[in-house]
Amino acid sequence: MAVKLLAAAAILGAAGTAALNVVDKRREDAAEAAYPPVGQIVMVGKIRIRAVVMGEGPDLVLIHGASGSIRDMTFDFAPELAKHYRVIVFDRPGMGYSDHTDPVYAGAWATTAESPAEQAVVLQAAAAQLGAEKPIVLGHSYGGAVALAWALERPNNIAALVDVSGVSNPWPDPLDWLYRVNGTSIGGALFPPLLTAFISDNYVRQVVDGIFAPQPPTPGYDDFIGAGLSLRRDAIRANARQVNTLLPHIRKMVPRYGEIHIPVEIIHGDADTIVPLAIHSIPLEHEIAGAHLVVLPGIGHMPHHVAMPAVIAAVDRAATRAGLR
Repeated sequence: MAVKLLAAAAILGAAGTAALNVVDKRREDAAEAAYPPVGQIVMVGKIRIRAVVMGEGPDLVLIHGASGSIRDMTFDFAPELAKHYRVIVFDRPGMGYSDHTDPVYAGAWATTAESPAEQAVVLQAAAAQLGAEKPIVLGHSYGGAVALAWALERPNNIAALVDVSGVSNPWPDPLDWLYRVNGTSIGGALFPPLLTAFISDNYVRQVVDGIFAPQPPTPGYDDFIGAGLSLRRDAIRANARQVNTLLPHIRKMVPRYGEIHIPVEIIHGDADTIVPLAIHSIPLEHEIAGAHLVVLPGIGHMPHHVAMPAVIAAVDRAATRAGLR
């Protein structure tokens, strides 16, 4: 009897998994059809990096944050910057339509992920292929860590750095439980298919509201970014692993910030509860000689959308300090 029950359970489990795969594949295909790749592919060795290039002027690279893609930057921010700069926007490795830097980071059961340094080296090589040998580099949120790693790992290939609500210093609190679960081997294998299948549009809107808080999301942002791309199983796993493994890399980077000697502009809202100002940007200003911090009163985690003129002013200051304007 026990053997029959186990066999029946196995059959039901297999049937449930097959049904879940069908739902997941349908939702992923729909997301990719609604939000197909934009821009061009840049090959860095065997790694495909998705890039959008727009505008004329000094080269400026934009690096998005966690759970994001090119679309966060190209919604309104990059087009505005492109009036005065040659803007290059990347999907970070493993995110959007870019490959992982190494196949070892892919797959349902993996737990490791690209470090900020690995991502920076690949993105710098991609930028160079696009003719940007020494660009200004702007990173938002997780992308701030990648921008800092670029300055550390490729100091001769960066003119200035703009850190927007960036992750830069160790934090004391544990990550959200979703990151911790999805970052494990078993959780990363089993949980993302459920999220892909069952997360509702209403939940996505709530998450976007939380990211923008205390400001409301910029009208049209929800529809433009293609949240379904971030809800694909591989994207959920890649994002969780990158965030889940970030802290040890940050701890190794902090003692090296004194090596950075380019112009650095830091801009951060004092109402940011996702990447708190006091933990990250206030210390960073003192860790990099000559760094300049602007604090935005009452602004949350998305100043490049809700306080865009202030962020563009930071880019302009960086360009002027680097002798590009």
